[in-house]
Amino acid sequence: MEDGFSSYSSLYDTSSLLQFCNDDSASAASSMEVTDRIASLEQRVQMQEDEIQLLKSALADVVRRLNLSEEQHTVGTRKGPTKARPMIATLPLRPTVNNGTVLPKKGTLPSPSGSGSRKDASMPTNKSTVRRANSNEHVGTLTRKDSGDSKSNRTRAGSTGSNSSGKRTSESKQKDPVFNAEEGYVKMYLKGRPITMYMPKDLVDSYCLEAKADLPHKKLKLDWVYGYRGRDCRSNLYLLPTGETVYFIASVVVLYNVDEQLQRHYTGHTDDIKCLAVHPDKITIATGQVAGTSCDGKQLAPHVRVWDSVSLNTLHVLGTGFFDRALVCLAFSKSNGGNTLCVVDDSNDHVLSVWDWQREDRLAEVKCSNESVFATDFHPTDSNIIVTCGKSHLYFWTLERSTLVKKQGLFEKQEKPKFVLCATFSENGDTITGDSSGNILVWGKGTNRISQAIQGAHEGSVFALCMLRNGTLVSGGKDRKLISWDGAYQQIQMVEVPELFGPIRTIAEGRGESVLIGTTKNFVLQGSLDGEFIPITQGHTDELWGLAIHPVKAQFLTCGHDRQVSLWDSSSHHPLWIKNLEDAAQSAGFHPSGAVVAIGTQTGRWLVLDADSKDLVTVHTDGNEQLSVIHYGPDGNFLAIGSHDNYIYIYAVSESGRKYNRVGKCSGHSSFITHLDWSVDSQYLVSNSGDYEILYWIPSVCKQVVSMETTRDISWSTCTCTLAFQVFGLWPDGSDGTDINAVCRSNDSRLLVTGDDFGKVHLFSYPCSQFRAPSHVYGGHSSHVTNVNFLFDDSFLVSTGGKDMSVMQWRIV
Repeated sequence: MEDGFSSYSSLYDTSSLLQFCNDDSASAASSMEVTDRIASLEQRVQMQEDEIQLLKSALADVVRRLNLSEEQHTVGTRKGPTKARPMIATLPLRPTVNNGTVLPKKGTLPSPSGSGSRKDASMPTNKSTVRRANSNEHVGTLTRKDSGDSKSNRTRAGSTGSNSSGKRTSESKQKDPVFNAEEGYVKMYLKGRPITMYMPKDLVDSYCLEAKADLPHKKLKLDWVYGYRGRDCRSNLYLLPTGETVYFIASVVVLYNVDEQLQRHYTGHTDDIKCLAVHPDKITIATGQVAGTSCDGKQLAPHVRVWDSVSLNTLHVLGTGFFDRALVCLAFSKSNGGNTLCVVDDSNDHVLSVWDWQREDRLAEVKCSNESVFATDFHPTDSNIIVTCGKSHLYFWTLERSTLVKKQGLFEKQEKPKFVLCATFSENGDTITGDSSGNILVWGKGTNRISQAIQGAHEGSVFALCMLRNGTLVSGGKDRKLISWDGAYQQIQMVEVPELFGPIRTIAEGRGESVLIGTTKNFVLQGSLDGEFIPITQGHTDELWGLAIHPVKAQFLTCGHDRQVSLWDSSSHHPLWIKNLEDAAQSAGFHPSGAVVAIGTQTGRWLVLDADSKDLVTVHTDGNEQLSVIHYGPDGNFLAIGSHDNYIYIYAVSESGRKYNRVGKCSGHSSFITHLDWSVDSQYLVSNSGDYEILYWIPSVCKQVVSMETTRDISWSTCTCTLAFQVFGLWPDGSDGTDINAVCRSNDSRLLVTGDDFGKVHLFSYPCSQFRAPSHVYGGHSSHVTNVNFLFDDSFLVSTGGKDMSVMQWRIV
């Protein structure tokens, strides 16, 4: 523990601060102008507040470490599953939200809306409210813009975009399954279509359809989240004084301690997070999410969640029923103790609202702009001044009582840019903006006019600005250049980020001289202004479908529509290698030896890579449609490839997966192939298709097996088919047959996991052959969960999100 405190003393070195505060050079006796003295005093106060907040944060981190130590001690000394011990109370003490209920503070005065209760989203009658223009026009597009994609364009007919598929309604009523004891089968119905599933003979006499299945004996705990959302989000990367880097992807906020290689996760959101802000106390965090739809068809409103980064407890939920579509940016005030929060939503008018977040009270709102808004922030020394910027505008807002008064930034002789992309503030209170023309403009404190311009600071758009503690301005842009500027806005240093990482999207100050960078290719980089940048987090940049588990190592492979193939180490959480393909990838499968891995693409081409060197072994083409599934037989002598052209292509494999000869194709399905499983002896194959068929095959001769007496007692090496007797209990009421994208049985055959169209991972007991089997349900993904699989030793489960581009690793506990 002493080592921990010594590290804090170096991290929070306040000697220079105390020296500054004891310096009399800025006293009343000096010859400074009054305004300069006021500015100097403001700086002193701010620095003293910073010191207090750093000490608070250090204490908070000590509390977090104590809790972690207690939990580890509890797990190590008790046998069997135990509940985690309660968190030590953290300072400052605030009410928390558990399961949607706000716990009131003890001994506090009742709020105007009732003691400890949430305020209603509607405003009191004496306050003016913003009338939104034509918000009802977009009722069908409350989620993301990609929600209009047609299902036929994507694999396995997964839902579009996010949890908000809205497919299931309360009106859809399915027929209940039927058990035929004479023939020994269960018939279930999907979209009114009967699906007959024969059970093993030894189960016929004892089977009861009405019997209740048990919940699984194990649970899942989110262990690691791979990826970062930098492609289309801004100002979403910060370093907390505790050493944790905070950012988000999908509906999870990640708190990543790079030194200790530990992640914690805030999972209070139900759909895509789009914006993040850190309170001046460096403990409280606010995050905003998009609207969505729950799995039972209910609308989920966009809202802001304010939470404690130490305990991960939700403190307040703001704006439910007020915000429209999504939240695009938000910021805490600086000069009044961070008591207010400004938020801009994604409605037609991009409404700007100001909140007393602790009271959950909306102080003011105004139509900001009918064009896109990219950033908002409070002035550092005046909590009544707010800046917003976006397409064709820069506005300075003044909060006067409950009204926001606007002053438009005047570009005058300066050519007006198409986009003002980012904003920050200098030490003396000037506003600094970066725009799409590559210029950095300085706006005098308290004015709406340009006082200084850095023309052509970047080649192309300036995406990010960050003012460091020492007064150095750092800018980053589309040209991948990171440039530092002194107080007179003269260039100090310039470093170019390699093309592999992409343009700079956001910049955050790191420890000491280091900086953190988030890029548009979803990398988080760590480095210095004169040194090399290394990735600390990376992921995919487009829809993700392919997932393959190494047969003997703690490794897994992912591939997606970004044409990127990544082999990950589940222990170090870093990629062992990355390879870019010519085509978008759709599926993957390891050879049983682990020496090679096969990748199926969207064009009918499939290739085999060496698992160690990522070198190309061979490439083949079958048809011209996407290859949805690619599986080697357990003995490694055959490869089966399921295509969207309704065929299953069979190849004979030799030389440990390095030589392939086509055997033929299995023809019989009337729709595209969705899933495949091999028998334990590699003699049989079972397949599912888009029209809910279950067919059996002898792959060595590409012949269909029609005798149920032959197939009903076959032991299957894997269980990835969503239609089979052993798994039919996973289908919920009202399913349309495409709700479940992926299924996987654990290697010990005791657990079954599914990924669905509503962003949920379900854990069942295996076999799952009772109607409406119960499950443990886990959120985190904000899009359809496209694939799930257990590691070779069942220590972890891996799940992939579609359009959320995330990979999540779950510990089996």
